[in-house]
Amino acid sequence: MAASSRVMIGDAERRFPVRIRLAIPAGGFGDRLNGMQAWLDENCGAAGWAMTPAGSRSVVNDALAIYFHDLTIAGAFVARWCIVMKKAEIAEGVFQVREDAPKARAHAAPHKTP
Repeated sequence: MAASSRVMIGDAERRFPVRIRLAIPAGGFGDRLNGMQAWLDENCGAAGWAMTPAGSRSVVNDALAIYFHDLTIAGAFVARWCIVMKKAEIAEGVFQVREDAPKARAHAAPHKTP
């Protein structure tokens, strides 16, 4: 792991109390990574999260860590972006990223006052 990665990880661990680890799929994240980052910015704010390498078994690029300020938003991220059956699927200590996109959020109709 590069020295700059260690600095990034140390900084994120000091700033954020909650961390989740995601396994990087065999083909990479593709466009999903941009979607994840946009979701994080929208729901946490640009300074409300951090992403660092979190390789396991000395392989730097097989997992990444996302850091959050609270457990609620971390749970929302897992529910939105990870494979969830009855429980979120975890293999070898990392969440597995879903292959499909979840259904789009249905927005309520505008409220009319009588």
